[in-house]
Amino acid sequence: MPYQSLSELPDSVSDNLPKHAQEIYKEAFNSAWDEYKDKDDRKGDDSRETVAHKVAWSAVKQSYEKNDNDCWVKK
Repeated sequence: MPYQSLSELPDSVSDNLPKHAQEIYKEAFNSAWDEYKDKDDRKGDDSRETVAHKVAWSAVKQSYEKNDNDCWVKK
């Protein structure tokens, strides 16, 4: 389900990403959640939530990358 605030994001996001990247993640997730509202959950298909998380991570990776210390930094 959509996230209303950054504090609602999964720990894998909030514990690892800088605030700006968290904002990108939240907005991309919520947008994808809305876009895929009619998505079928047929066998073999990813769930709506899984697709939204994939879209959100992809959005973050457009502006951020992991450095040598395994920390997310702006590209």
